[in-house]
Amino acid sequence: MKFTDNLALQGIVPSIGSVGDPYDNALMETINGLYKAECIRCSVFTPEVLESVVDVDIATSSWVNWYNNERLHSTLGMVPPAEFEGTFWTEHATLRQVPEKAIQPI
Repeated sequence: MKFTDNLALQGIVPSIGSVGDPYDNALMETINGLYKAECIRCSVFTPEVLESVVDVDIATSSWVNWYNNERLHSTLGMVPPAEFEGTFWTEHATLRQVPEKAIQPI
């Protein structure tokens, strides 16, 4: 499946860029920029020079874990995404539960 087809299925409108290019979407542009700045061009997640695909995989895994579980996001109220999502689902747990009386046989 092409990237632009996936965007359409998700209801996301492409921004600028060529068709099929992951830079079609502003969200992807932002994440790609952060990834390059915070992971690839920085030695925080790997003190060594990235010499192989395995080095990049390890650095990427560390960055994704940090990004989701430790990095504070201002748009989420200065909490990490994992904490924000956990709080969201805890607060909305009653919305996911359907009372047995509400289920009607067909």
